[in-house]
Amino acid sequence: MVTNNKFRVAVIGAGMSGILAAIKLREAGIENIVIYEKADRIGGTWRENTYPGLTCDVPAHSYTYSFEPYPGWSRYLAPGEEIQSYFERVVAKYELGKLIRFNQELARCEFLDGQWHLEMKNGLKDSADFVIAATGVLHHIKYPDIPGLASFRGALMHSAKWDHSVPIEGARIGIIGNGSTGIQIVSALAKKSKLKHFQRSAQWIMPVTNDSFTDEQKQAFENDETLLRNMQSEETYVKAVMRFTDAITDANSCGIQELQSIVLGNLEDSVEDPELREKLRPDYVVACKRLVYSPDYYQAIQHTNSELVTEEIERIDAAGVWSRDGKLHELDVLVLATGYEVGRFIRPAEVIGRNGLKLNDVWENGPTAYMAISVPNFPNFAMLNGPTGPVGNFSLIDIAEHQWNYIAQLIDLVHSGAYREVSASEEALDDYNTRRVQAARNTVFASGCSSWYIGVDGVPITWPWSYDRFVKEMKAPKLEAFELI
Repeated sequence: MVTNNKFRVAVIGAGMSGILAAIKLREAGIENIVIYEKADRIGGTWRENTYPGLTCDVPAHSYTYSFEPYPGWSRYLAPGEEIQSYFERVVAKYELGKLIRFNQELARCEFLDGQWHLEMKNGLKDSADFVIAATGVLHHIKYPDIPGLASFRGALMHSAKWDHSVPIEGARIGIIGNGSTGIQIVSALAKKSKLKHFQRSAQWIMPVTNDSFTDEQKQAFENDETLLRNMQSEETYVKAVMRFTDAITDANSCGIQELQSIVLGNLEDSVEDPELREKLRPDYVVACKRLVYSPDYYQAIQHTNSELVTEEIERIDAAGVWSRDGKLHELDVLVLATGYEVGRFIRPAEVIGRNGLKLNDVWENGPTAYMAISVPNFPNFAMLNGPTGPVGNFSLIDIAEHQWNYIAQLIDLVHSGAYREVSASEEALDDYNTRRVQAARNTVFASGCSSWYIGVDGVPITWPWSYDRFVKEMKAPKLEAFELI
């Protein structure tokens, strides 16, 4: 590689993937790096989310960078605060703090005269030879469109903006939303509060144990590097990932039938009351929505403090939630576990490519990128965990590392001086999207349910092929798919 100390890379976002990018850029000998972070500290979704019961559904040892295992996890599935602490330790160890500009939210990013020109919301300007969009997916809060929401006079909060000053002990708490977040909150609060869980559609629950690691186990991980690294690719988890990713590519696969048997058995064996059991029974195939892992939701919703409300919400007033059966559910606290606007990615920042082409216009019918990484006519610009990438019940750290291997080779084409500009061709993206849409229609995500995996055209927007195929694709870019100038 040709040494080029002037070659500058701007990374947008100091969450999991932004941290990864900075570390790997330095390993490649690139030191002229800046990370722009809109908040006042690192962490991304693990910084923003602090709600009760927050837990990663990927085993803790597998939710680490491959090069940075951690022996001190307290449980098989780590709580959110430990994950945030892990990223803070990594940033400190690799001395990334000096690269990060906090409280700097990107407003505009335009490609002019072979460089990206960046402007922050506070007016700060910069330029870079390559831009890495490491903004992630889960950071633009989605609020439900329910009449009267603003009139509620109790404590109102989104799960991603938890207000820890609000008393929850003994409080009457309503939770709207029953994805992983809503289910984790119910599990955490069932013994402390009087809960109403408002369910729009039932979820299949995959049973999982979340045992604590003993001091002896943690010491063994500390002392035995081989054992610790083996935990990162623990056999049971790896087999589950492979089974899941192969199964979802075909809604009629044996793998889906196997998963269906597991979650159906969990429901039948865990819920005693037949009426409640039927309310909790989904009407779609397992894994059509993102699969929810929980060791205790069924127990929590059957607690004497808990009530499952399946009647549609009609409106909200000062006192609480009105359901369509004419019942007022009086509340002290209303929690909106309603997720995120997942199609925004680097937006609302205005990104402008060649000849004034705006990313907003390119994505008018939905966000897409070649191999989830590159957009035609936006040269020297790459995304980590971008649109159409793999999402699901596996480690996004692992996904980001494979993507980085691919992106690093694109960067090297420019850093080495081989080319000035690198971006996917329009023909390559069109071909990719044609193949992707065709494959997506056969996945379990298209089998008949509503979820954030579905695009505005009704087609799943996730990677529709197997994990093994993704890994193979990420080994090296096919340069014939790129416009190289």
